[in-house]
Amino acid sequence: MKRFSLICGMLLSLGFASRLTAAEKPNVVLIVLDDYGWKDSGCYGSTYYKTPNIDKLAKSGVRFTEFYAACPVCSPTRASILTGKYPQRYGITDWLPGRPDGPSQKLTRPELPTGLPLEAVTLAESLKAAGYTTGHIGKWHLGGEKMSPLEQGFDVNIAGDHTGTPLSYFAPYKNKMRTMPGLEAAPEGEYLTDRLAAEAEKFIGANKDKPFFLYLPHYGVHTPLKAKADVIAKYKQGNPGSQGNPVYAAMVESADDAVGRVLKALDDAKLSENTVVIFTSDNGGLATTEGAGTPSTINSPLRDGKGHLYEGGVRIPFIVRGPGVGKPAVISTVGCSIDITPTVLDLCGVKSEEKYDGVSLKGVLNGEPLDRPAIYWHYPHYANQGSRPGGAIRAGDWKLIEFYESNRRELFNIKADVSESQNKAAEKPELVKELAGKLAAWRSKVGAKMPLTNFKYLPNPQAKDGTITLHSRSADVYGSMLRFEPLPHKNTLGFWVKVEDYATYDFTVEKPGTFTVEVLQGCGKGSGGSEVEMSVGDSKFTFIVKDTGGFQAFEARDVGTLMIDKSGRQVLTVKPLKKPGVAVMDLRQVVLKPIAKGE
Repeated sequence: MKRFSLICGMLLSLGFASRLTAAEKPNVVLIVLDDYGWKDSGCYGSTYYKTPNIDKLAKSGVRFTEFYAACPVCSPTRASILTGKYPQRYGITDWLPGRPDGPSQKLTRPELPTGLPLEAVTLAESLKAAGYTTGHIGKWHLGGEKMSPLEQGFDVNIAGDHTGTPLSYFAPYKNKMRTMPGLEAAPEGEYLTDRLAAEAEKFIGANKDKPFFLYLPHYGVHTPLKAKADVIAKYKQGNPGSQGNPVYAAMVESADDAVGRVLKALDDAKLSENTVVIFTSDNGGLATTEGAGTPSTINSPLRDGKGHLYEGGVRIPFIVRGPGVGKPAVISTVGCSIDITPTVLDLCGVKSEEKYDGVSLKGVLNGEPLDRPAIYWHYPHYANQGSRPGGAIRAGDWKLIEFYESNRRELFNIKADVSESQNKAAEKPELVKELAGKLAAWRSKVGAKMPLTNFKYLPNPQAKDGTITLHSRSADVYGSMLRFEPLPHKNTLGFWVKVEDYATYDFTVEKPGTFTVEVLQGCGKGSGGSEVEMSVGDSKFTFIVKDTGGFQAFEARDVGTLMIDKSGRQVLTVKPLKKPGVAVMDLRQVVLKPIAKGE
């Protein structure tokens, strides 16, 4: 009763009202695929995946080419979709409950809530107050008991709980402790994506005579990668560096089939012309080998993927069709997941006195321009995919990324350089300062919590045999072009095309001494001969980079020795002195091997 009274009083005070009669109100179907990349559909350029239903939806609606998730991981974006606000306002800055802190990290994460607070006014609550029946079918991941979809405005909840991955992709959908909500009865071997589509069909059929809101956030295509064997068999393994994972492709095909079933259910019920259908994702595609030997997908030409603030991690598909939407079109207007709630309410004629961070895109959907100063990101966490804490802003064509460990800033012209390969920060210091100031002001405005110093930081500890292994994923880079390129692309320091750029590695020494330095380096034909200095404190040496026949043709080489006379934290610096070719080298690893006394 307390919760009921709270909702009623809150909704009345906020002034929710509908401008349309029940007969005029459009239905809403909001489909969200999990970890589905920007380029995972045919309509977005994939030639490997089969997505005829998504492509058909795109042809009949408005497709955005520059739409963004509010975060490079799931829970925060889901909060933004349902509230129209930046998730930082609710302290949801990572997937829930988040990745624990570790000794290899310089910073500790901000404390996370257990879920989306009940005080947040969700899209479901807004539409329910306007006379809509509301259904949640699929992944919730915004809180468990007493914070479920049923406490956040939904009349129906199928499969949604506190977890981010399903208990199983094949029935029975349970473990020793529990069963996924609403899926207790299921034929053995039933595929989860198919089941959620069937539940959506039931919901549409049961509510065809009244306005409804169906939120359908699928668990697919999130890891663990599990698909139907007969569908997997349709696909051949692709080439490294391109889309080509047959299991993921089969998951995509099943998700596309599910989209087709929902669209057909609307057709069969003669509801298509009066239903707003939205298709999107919660973050960029997973482009690392997390949970599998082969990456789920490749986001090229976008850089990196899920977990990263680069385009591959935050740019997502977004398609809208239905009443209030103009002629089919492909548009490049910048949009964000915070826009979904205000857009849906506007299309449904539902007024709200909530102050949204997002804006209604109804005008954009009808060919009107949108004057948007900027959109923002704040991800103060170390992602499972290898990224580091940071924030970002996109204003016009420019995007600034700021890394919180070192205050490093990277500036890209997204229109001219969608791959984010040309860092312009050194060329435009005033623009960097301006955008960094706006990002800082926004963080203050939304109450974004920053990471703190990790006083238990213990980087690259010395092994029992005395060796110290420094993988380049742990390196700090300085300059404008040098960067760590993660799997599946390179797993190395690369883009070392400027002699001014250099890298450092933090490491921890227990037993000081003299060490032989081994590098795992690759260098393309004609680019050998760079002179590189390695140093720890006052101890230093230089070596010449070897042409190995290719930047990915790595060769282990002993290149010199270093004396380390103190225990504790140390810093290894790798700095080019001369670069006769197009690039210095690709550097995957440095190993310090102790030299026994007397050798």
